[in-house]
Amino acid sequence: MHNDQIDQFLWQTEQFADIRILRYRVEGFENLSIQQKTFAYYLYHAALAGRDIIYDQHFKYNLLIRKTLEAVIGHYHGDKSGSDWEEFMLFTKRVWFSNGIHHHNSMEKMKPGFTPEYLGKLIDGVPELHLPLIKDQSVEEFKSFLTDLLFDPAIAPKRVVQDHGTDLVAASACNFYENITQSEAELFYSKLVDTADDQPVSVGLNSKLIKKDGVIREKRYHIDGMYGKAIRKIVMWLEKAKPFAETELQRESIEKLVRFYETGNLRIFDDYSISWVKDTVPAIDFVNGFIEVYGDPLGYHGAWQSMLSIRDEAMSKRFGIISDMAAWFEEHSPIDKAFKRAEAEGVSYKIIQVLTQSGDNAPSSAIGVNLPNADWIRSTYGSKSVSLGNIEDAYDMASKSSGTIEEFYLPEQQDRVRQFGAIASKIHTGLHEVIGHGSGRILPGVGTPKETLKSYSNALEEARADLVALYFMTDPVLIEKGLIDDENVGKAEYDSYILNGMMRQLVRVEPGQQLEEAHMRNRQLIAQWVFEKGKTDAVIEQCTIYGKTFFKINDYQKLRVLFGALLTEVQRIKSTGDYEAGRDLVETYGVKVDKDLHIEVLERWNKLGIAPFAGFIQPMLQADMQEQTIHDVRVNYPDDFTTQMMYYAHHYANLPVIND
Repeated sequence: MHNDQIDQFLWQTEQFADIRILRYRVEGFENLSIQQKTFAYYLYHAALAGRDIIYDQHFKYNLLIRKTLEAVIGHYHGDKSGSDWEEFMLFTKRVWFSNGIHHHNSMEKMKPGFTPEYLGKLIDGVPELHLPLIKDQSVEEFKSFLTDLLFDPAIAPKRVVQDHGTDLVAASACNFYENITQSEAELFYSKLVDTADDQPVSVGLNSKLIKKDGVIREKRYHIDGMYGKAIRKIVMWLEKAKPFAETELQRESIEKLVRFYETGNLRIFDDYSISWVKDTVPAIDFVNGFIEVYGDPLGYHGAWQSMLSIRDEAMSKRFGIISDMAAWFEEHSPIDKAFKRAEAEGVSYKIIQVLTQSGDNAPSSAIGVNLPNADWIRSTYGSKSVSLGNIEDAYDMASKSSGTIEEFYLPEQQDRVRQFGAIASKIHTGLHEVIGHGSGRILPGVGTPKETLKSYSNALEEARADLVALYFMTDPVLIEKGLIDDENVGKAEYDSYILNGMMRQLVRVEPGQQLEEAHMRNRQLIAQWVFEKGKTDAVIEQCTIYGKTFFKINDYQKLRVLFGALLTEVQRIKSTGDYEAGRDLVETYGVKVDKDLHIEVLERWNKLGIAPFAGFIQPMLQADMQEQTIHDVRVNYPDDFTTQMMYYAHHYANLPVIND
């Protein structure tokens, strides 16, 4: 992108509640062949066809609520002005952003800023044929039911509960379980696990667990099962895309993904994952399926997500050295030799330009991805790691001149972070995704982490990957190999990571709450642990200047040693399945929040006027048709969040409001 285009592009479109709405650009799409563009166009529609699924997975009545809100926007002909209407629109946008009525980070049910009476007035002003009434339900019954869902604090108060000592399943509002307790779910899945199987399927990944008439069973997600109407649409678009695949292996991968969607057979999903991870040649790649398990308090059920991308050739060439050195990193890791992979092969790393995302990873987006998640596939066949280059760039561009550096970094840290912070973040992401998630092994006979480490597995896995990145961030080999050209890159990352883990990430937490999100737990766990263990040598110093708290690293090499020591322990916990040690590590360092420091951080942050969360309006692929044939495909950049959400509501609403 030319500098003048960068300056003119609108990176942020609006801010509401605790959210900033951003946009991102796609570089290089115009250089693709018409075959590649056509392939991408069909995959783009497949990516959006399943977006209803994540709403239903988050909460059983999310689609009912969302479609009601959209019906009001589209068909209410009364007065659309004033404070009540503004609060209604604010709540609706928050629901869109979180893919449901629970906050995407805190998991707490969001409170409408309007009254039940105003909601009733809006519903009364919508023609009945446009309301998503449940079968045989009157409008009055519908209003009463919806009012209870939104305004009764006792109904579905939290989407995912991680409080130790609580029945995590019964207390969580997510739609992965129904009439089930935690002990019943754990017993059910324990009977399905064969620890002697060295190629275990990811049990529960594509299902909901229910108990009806005393019988516990799974409802599988497939074309003739749960979410079948949306899956059928996904399959239709995948079939349209298949003839335009770039390689035979890519075409084979699509065929296997279609068969998985048709059957729900997890062995087929593993076959698909193996074909997908082997296929590293195409410029266009995509993810479409039930992938991450963070939304399940027990870590079994996969949230539906999709991502379509093209490879950034220049940046991939520059940073591809990370995957080329996978064996070196594994050999030089501080972990016990017994826990190292025998061969760190098959690991690929690319920088990509995202074309669109949907489901679990939109509108809020990660900046790195490493898949597949099955440890045995990673160990045997490797993994694909990607950094979402244009997403990272958009976050960076939208955050320039925000004042956060001046507010939270010490003067001697500020210039270093300004100069090296962006490249440091990219290197950390690459090491985290490629080496972190792709390294180490589980000992034979030890179950998968979700079976052994249970609700702590996600936080510990993210901690492990971060620790790998942090340990190697200051290794001289990065300079020797040309990945960085200054040791201050590693120091800038250490400054930022400790600051974030100790205090800055607390801007995303409501006063009085503890940490429950896996990534936040992981970051605090690491920062608090090295801070405590380094006190004797004053490795990290907490200081107060003019009443403000700062963290100063006095010895970067000793800090690296501490990162290595914690990595050694976390890898041992994963490799041996040591639940008690993992639980104690997370609960001791990763959960509790310093209340006084939290209040200070919130006060300092609020003065900056910046929303702590951000997500994206997605680019739109538009086909130029000539006699029913795609002549060209162009990337457009919508600039209004509400308009895009309503467009999606009209074109990709593929599920009924209730999916029993």
